[in-house]
Amino acid sequence: MDKKERLRAKRLRIMEHRARIRQYAKDILQSYNFRRSEQFLQHGSVSVKRHSLRVAECSIWIGEKLKKLGISCKERELIRGALLHDYFLYDWHDKNSHKRLHGFHHPHVALLNASREYRLSPRERDIIEKHMWPLTVKLPACREAWIVTAADKYCSLKETLFCRGKCV
Repeated sequence: MDKKERLRAKRLRIMEHRARIRQYAKDILQSYNFRRSEQFLQHGSVSVKRHSLRVAECSIWIGEKLKKLGISCKERELIRGALLHDYFLYDWHDKNSHKRLHGFHHPHVALLNASREYRLSPRERDIIEKHMWPLTVKLPACREAWIVTAADKYCSLKETLFCRGKCV
């Protein structure tokens, strides 16, 4: 497969992932608070909304790789948990907007906010509450939470190192 074909295949895969995100999480994507998270920066110049979408896409990719190894996951809950993992709804760069030590506290705040707006499954709750492991010490209990935790670390590192200034 040449470079053009690989690029075309990658674009197609991304389009398929985004279609699955829309299929399983249309209500989240259309919600006022999720759309509002576009105004809060997460890492580098990437918004919380964009970061959450990237984590969902990366989680799907990891889930597909695991499926090839015979390890399945609940894709709907994986996607919804990934989209809501950083649903803390404040600007964490503004020290007056939240408790100190954002990294330790935001999973609980995200879980409270998501619980107010959505009926969360136990897996979705686990994903949101434990995605900051090992910082928060709470070990993920399901494979979907482990996948989102790994995807979040990967996306966060990439955004922090490479998305300064201009990054879409």
